[in-house]
Amino acid sequence: MAHTLPPPVPGTHAEPARPAPRHADTLERARQTLRTRAHWSPYSEDPEDPRSYGPGAREAGEAAFRALLGREFALGQPGRDGTVGPAPETGGERSPYGGLLEVSYPHCDPDVLLPAMQAALPAWRDAGPRTRAEVCTEILHRINARSSEFAHAAVHTSGHNFLMAFHAGAVHAQDRGLEAVARALEEQTRMPASALWRKPMGDGRTLSIAKTFTAVPRGISLVIGNSVFPAWNAYPALFASLATGNPVLVKPHPAAVLPLALTVRIAREVLTEAGFPADLVCLAAEHTGEGLARRLAVRPEVRLVDYAGTTAFGTWLEDNARQARVFTSVSAVNSVLVESTGDYRDMLANLAFSVSLYSGQLCTSPQNLLIPREGIGTDEGHRSFAEVVADLGGALAELLDDDARACGILGALLGPAVRDRVERVAAGAAGPVAVPSRAVRDPRHPEAVVRTPAVVTLDADREADRAVLLSEWQGPVVFAVAVDSAAAGVELVARTTRECGALSVGLYSTSPQVEAAMERACAEAGVMLSANLMGDWYISQSAVYSDLHGTGMNPSGNAVYCDPGFVTARFHTVGVRRYGGSI
Repeated sequence: MAHTLPPPVPGTHAEPARPAPRHADTLERARQTLRTRAHWSPYSEDPEDPRSYGPGAREAGEAAFRALLGREFALGQPGRDGTVGPAPETGGERSPYGGLLEVSYPHCDPDVLLPAMQAALPAWRDAGPRTRAEVCTEILHRINARSSEFAHAAVHTSGHNFLMAFHAGAVHAQDRGLEAVARALEEQTRMPASALWRKPMGDGRTLSIAKTFTAVPRGISLVIGNSVFPAWNAYPALFASLATGNPVLVKPHPAAVLPLALTVRIAREVLTEAGFPADLVCLAAEHTGEGLARRLAVRPEVRLVDYAGTTAFGTWLEDNARQARVFTSVSAVNSVLVESTGDYRDMLANLAFSVSLYSGQLCTSPQNLLIPREGIGTDEGHRSFAEVVADLGGALAELLDDDARACGILGALLGPAVRDRVERVAAGAAGPVAVPSRAVRDPRHPEAVVRTPAVVTLDADREADRAVLLSEWQGPVVFAVAVDSAAAGVELVARTTRECGALSVGLYSTSPQVEAAMERACAEAGVMLSANLMGDWYISQSAVYSDLHGTGMNPSGNAVYCDPGFVTARFHTVGVRRYGGSI
């Protein structure tokens, strides 16, 4: 039977210690930025910034990370009934760069853990939106101070290079978390907490009713992490749910537990210091093959589920976790139409970096490059389809010819499925290989599997080729697809987005008509369009507080980081009316 939450009753719970509003300015600036969509962040992107992180922060972070290895990760959660890890066969983590982390985590009985989380809810609910936002921002502040430690954890669980790990695995994830907190505060305070309602009665009297409005959380929030970007994908949900009053149970991917375990530990510490139950945030580590996410997702106590990962499991959650509001961010096939350009060399350099970054394992990585079969117009004259493909290969070679530099861009391949996909592509399983992938040796991590992108040529008119390009090929592979015309390319982008889902579409064109057609197609299909990106901004990047991640309009998922709907679905508003008489 589904559990329902009792309505808030003032005075029922002892008042917790209220934290001093030390983050009021940060929260207000974040709220303002959500309205203006301007550039801003309270978290420095420079891992060597001594003003933000102190001298020697990178080395100190690595030392802190290594101090966690080979040890038990204590959390003090109720219901402990075993240990997860440290070996992969028992749920432990293996670094994509080689070696076991050998960290063991507590395994907790849901029948004990979930009731403890429910018991923690009333005091947190009654604290109100502003106090919750302040506590959440303090959690993020503490996490930010340890960004280098988080970055090293992301390197060795997700295969990022250090700078990407520092950005996507630390400060940009923190930005996404703060964005969710600010959005939650904005939406919960949009309605006044109290109002005095007066109605003239027509006989000289005025009817008076005092009203209060309380944001009431839905219940326990289950956040199911992934191995690619565990923090970046989890923080919007974690902090949106927590800021709206919901306890949060974090179920990390078995291959990437550490970044989220650190997050949970810090959150529990801050909550305790602020006078709230630590069990508002808990970790659910699982044994190998346990299938814990499936079991937890259908528990009646779980009222919110957030998931980033495969379409198959996202669909399973939507079909089976009927008692919960399910948010998904799943597979995507991202396309770029190359029709013409006013800066051919810059375009090639931008595309080469975009398809290389993190070996094409980003959810926003471009996969299909659509090129008119008759070629494109450029500032260097006409270029045929074959010349564009060859020149892209040259740009990739120039970018990745030095192994040390290449490793800093590519990172390591995440797991056996990606490595197998690379081998299949090399053997011609996807189509003719125009630019082969090459093995890169990481001088610091000789066990890491690092590959440059392969460029495969396809023809949109061939049925077998369409089946390939209408599937997700996560990893270092890009398809150069011949299309009949710019209009055919626009139509194929729309079809791919509607059928497969997409998080990002790119366009290179000097034609206002082509740009307008693509803009209409993307609006109808529901995907963000990036036109003529050059220099140091790439299609795979997302500016927090400014860009929305996802639209909820295509099969890539229904979650949007971070529009109002992402937080308003996590609470309801309950009103109380008190008759004040008539005068």
